[in-house]
Amino acid sequence: MYLSPTLLRNIRNAFGDAGELFLRELPHRLEIYAQRWALALLPPFPNLSYNYVTPVLLRDGREAVLKLGVPHREARSEMEALAFYGGSGCVQMLAADPDGGALLLERLRPGATLRAQVYDNDMQATAVLANVMEALWRPAPTTHAMLTIDVWAAELAELRHTFAGGTGPFPAHLVDIAEHLYGELLASSTAPVVLHGDLHHDNVLAAGERWLAIDPKGVVGEREFEAYALLRNPLGWPLTQPEPARILRRRIDQLADRLALDRQRMRLWSVAQCVLSAWWDYNERDPTAGQDDLQIAALLWELR
Repeated sequence: MYLSPTLLRNIRNAFGDAGELFLRELPHRLEIYAQRWALALLPPFPNLSYNYVTPVLLRDGREAVLKLGVPHREARSEMEALAFYGGSGCVQMLAADPDGGALLLERLRPGATLRAQVYDNDMQATAVLANVMEALWRPAPTTHAMLTIDVWAAELAELRHTFAGGTGPFPAHLVDIAEHLYGELLASSTAPVVLHGDLHHDNVLAAGERWLAIDPKGVVGEREFEAYALLRNPLGWPLTQPEPARILRRRIDQLADRLALDRQRMRLWSVAQCVLSAWWDYNERDPTAGQDDLQIAALLWELR
């Protein structure tokens, strides 16, 4: 079985020993789920990152997608979110095994991502993402096991623990700002909804005449938090444009007008979350990957 160097590196860096076990057992696990769910396995999709994702055929000949990953907290949250959405604004989950990190999903056709539209008409792409947000957002259930914003925010404390109270290669002022913002925004948050948590152009696919989300993180929190993934994506692209700050401001204004969101809260959540995203990259042994996020965070902070 061929697995790309990128997939191998990401799984090993992110999951350590659990990742190594997953990679060793992957062929056997594919056999298990092919038998359990009566699947005909097809060659996997290209450009895999953290999960083994492959098209399959169901017993009745319908197309579907099998997604296998290391069982962990975010995978369980994704499954709970997919069940909660029930196909509204999002790909439909057909079956799941949380303990095994396995998901069976409908296959979306034609399946092109929204990324190409950014290059042709970013305003139109932003409008599509706003429509998907509106379709997804519903009040969070009283009882759930999904991720919450405060759980993610707490992970930023690991940065200072790693650098003995300092910030290492991270700009100290941005870390200070992010820490302050998380506390301030969490304390003043409005009624929580079930957010996608990573809603950007590569996580929205064409499905007939509709656009549907894939790969939700399943994060419970206020609506303004959702903007951060859109603002920083496609990764690197905003920073290649002549006026990246203008693009960020226009996207914020467009979301605020379309969805009645608070501009300042969108901006501030995104500053904090971009710093955290850079820390996640560093923590997964890719010290340079988060530099774009730090630049986006600085630009957003200066938009005041």
